[in-house]
Amino acid sequence: ITVVTWNVGTAMPPNDVTSLLHLNTGETNDADVIAIGLQEVNSKINKRLKDALFTDQWSELFMDVLSPFHFILVSTVRMQGVILLVFAKYYHLPFLQDIQTDCTRTGLGGYWGNKGGVSVRLSIFGHMVCFLNCHLPAHLEKAEQRKEDFATILHMQQFEGRAASGILDHDLVFWFGDLNFRIESLDIRFVKYAIDSNILSQLWEKDQLNIAKSTWPVLSGFQEGPLNFPPTFKFDVGTNKYDSSAKKRKPAWTDRILWKIKSPSVGLGVGGRRPSRGVLSVSQLCYCSHMEYTVSDHKPVAAIFAVQFASKADKPLVEIYVADEWSRPEQAVVRYKMAAGFHRSSWDWIGLYRVGFRHPKDYVSYVWARSDDGERCLEKQLCAQVMFSEEALPKGKGEYILGYYSNTSSSIAGVTEPFQISLPRSEEGSSPTDSSGSSSEEEDDSTLVLLAPKSRSPSPGKMQRHRSRSPSLAKFQGLILRPSSRDRGTSRSPSPQSHRALPGDIPTIHLPQEELGHRGDKAKEPGRAADSQEGSSFYQTVADPRNLGLLPALRLEMIDQAMRRRRESMDQGYPCQRMSPTSPPGCSTSPKEGSSP
Repeated sequence: ITVVTWNVGTAMPPNDVTSLLHLNTGETNDADVIAIGLQEVNSKINKRLKDALFTDQWSELFMDVLSPFHFILVSTVRMQGVILLVFAKYYHLPFLQDIQTDCTRTGLGGYWGNKGGVSVRLSIFGHMVCFLNCHLPAHLEKAEQRKEDFATILHMQQFEGRAASGILDHDLVFWFGDLNFRIESLDIRFVKYAIDSNILSQLWEKDQLNIAKSTWPVLSGFQEGPLNFPPTFKFDVGTNKYDSSAKKRKPAWTDRILWKIKSPSVGLGVGGRRPSRGVLSVSQLCYCSHMEYTVSDHKPVAAIFAVQFASKADKPLVEIYVADEWSRPEQAVVRYKMAAGFHRSSWDWIGLYRVGFRHPKDYVSYVWARSDDGERCLEKQLCAQVMFSEEALPKGKGEYILGYYSNTSSSIAGVTEPFQISLPRSEEGSSPTDSSGSSSEEEDDSTLVLLAPKSRSPSPGKMQRHRSRSPSLAKFQGLILRPSSRDRGTSRSPSPQSHRALPGDIPTIHLPQEELGHRGDKAKEPGRAADSQEGSSFYQTVADPRNLGLLPALRLEMIDQAMRRRRESMDQGYPCQRMSPTSPPGCSTSPKEGSSP
């Protein structure tokens, strides 16, 4: 697990953060999870309005850099200028469950979010882990205020479920951010002398956080590695020189990364017995600052941890079976098997992703994982089959991954290993379902690097930089389910256990044609789709996978394009009908056969 914290001082992102994330290191033990905590991201009114419509530039940067390494954005949360992003390798996604976020404001007595904490908690292979990114009050004399604010954050943040309702109830907690602790007593000249002479140990005992760890009960059990890097604050922007302004602030280790392991229950691991399945261990492999980044008055800090534990989840909740290659449209058959006890929803869907996709909503195409009929029970597991329509399939050659998205848990419950799609291109050009289609003529469609199948830690090598600030949505065809293909695939779900072929023929799910045309007019679950307004076909309900459980920092649809397509549909006088879930709510973009205007 890699953890990064950086107070960016409202600056624009740098061109590259590869070294900060410790990518391309050539190490055999590459990270499986990366948590990035930012503070003081520009949150002025005009920036917040733009970020509310589109992904903020910092999140875009990290997704662009990490996606070629198979990292997917699992969750993100933002509170004004405080942002937390959690990434994981795509093949771990089915084992990351119970994902929740929370935030606590402590600025201006709890009414302002410039200070406070944001958190992402999740179950990793059955172990509860919480990432907490904080920005605490500044200045030397505010140590007690920092203590009170941290205690408030721990008290206020509560999560649903019995597994871990509070932050300290988790098996493992990572606490990091601009904690703003300073160096007491020592004169600024001595502090700079110790830094220049590389005798940093003489500053440790005067560090406020080191003092607090042994005196504040709220910090009991928190651990931190040695501060073998120079203080990370305050620098002249654009340089590696400490503050030369009239204020001449004393250098300090304000940016920190700590962790805490939950105390084991009585009797675990005692008497020389082997540790219980619930026990985990953490060792810090690296704790360093990165002086090469000069866009802010803070230097970023990174830590790498090796976390060892016994897996409590051996198989994904959904196993997906697919052929090794789709060279004909009729081969686009997806069979899947759901584990007993899996809480499915009528809003679940199966997404088709390019290798190198950025987040769960970054799909090329999809089909609804409808389960109205045609199911078969094998070994107490429900099995079903769906098929991608020919219109929904990307044309040309490429490597893809299938993922089953659970709307109940807002996460991917099953994925395949990469497989090939080789379909001839149409005469008219690229398929409209190609998610790499650009929103302008000047943009290149080669935004993602295709990686070798089963590659676990690929190197992007030379890649073209592409950072779209206002991504547009592709237009996809509606749901079409077809009879089973004669070609039966084998399991492509990466799992700790060996792959097993799916026995027997699985019935195809057949949806009546009439139902296909009008299913979008009914909201099957309260709160999942907007209510239709009587007398106005413009506001007809439509389900959109990109809008179901959308992550708070992600806005994937351009409003002006959505409104333009709506107006065009109404101007042409087409009646409302079931349409593609990626089209904007309203009337369909083309008339239904046999219907009159």
